[in-house]
Amino acid sequence: MVAIPMLIIMPYAIKRFGIPDVIAGAWLGGTLDTTASVTAATQLVGPLAIKAGVIVKFSQNVLIGVAAIFIAAWWTLKKNPSAKDATESKGLSIIWERFPKFVLGFLAASLLFSFMVPANTTTQVAGILNSLRTVWFALAFVAIGLEARFSDLVTMQGGRPALAFVGAQLFNIAWTLLWSYLLFGGLLFAAPHIK
Repeated sequence: MVAIPMLIIMPYAIKRFGIPDVIAGAWLGGTLDTTASVTAATQLVGPLAIKAGVIVKFSQNVLIGVAAIFIAAWWTLKKNPSAKDATESKGLSIIWERFPKFVLGFLAASLLFSFMVPANTTTQVAGILNSLRTVWFALAFVAIGLEARFSDLVTMQGGRPALAFVGAQLFNIAWTLLWSYLLFGGLLFAAPHIK
């Protein structure tokens, strides 16, 4: 609903307000929802922004598994008392049952391609894989567009879900910009030297 406007407006705002590329990349990587949209938006800023944005987005993707475990455990054991009787007999297996298994596939693929595939093979197929990446990003954007039904959000419950989502997204944009400056701008730590 807001990814496409953000994809266009945020790079314009970055250029307009002179936000440094590394901070801009971190900001885009932290606010945009998909790796494809982060890559597309950072392409409009510059090579350093691409690297910083992808690092932040991939870090979020890796941490999604950790967050999923804690959220599943918390929700199952603390927040949902009506399901407590049904889940007590299962113990920790309920967490495994509700854990998103794609995270394990992502981790396995990452380990496989990081440690098992020789570097010269990676170099040989880089051009083909970059072309495939471009095609998959385009298909992802088309699929997101086909699935989105903004009218449903606006009409459902008097538009409150749409307002809540947009409000949360605006807060996320401001909050992530602040943390991008703090973490990547040299305020809390030394500014990263991404090459």
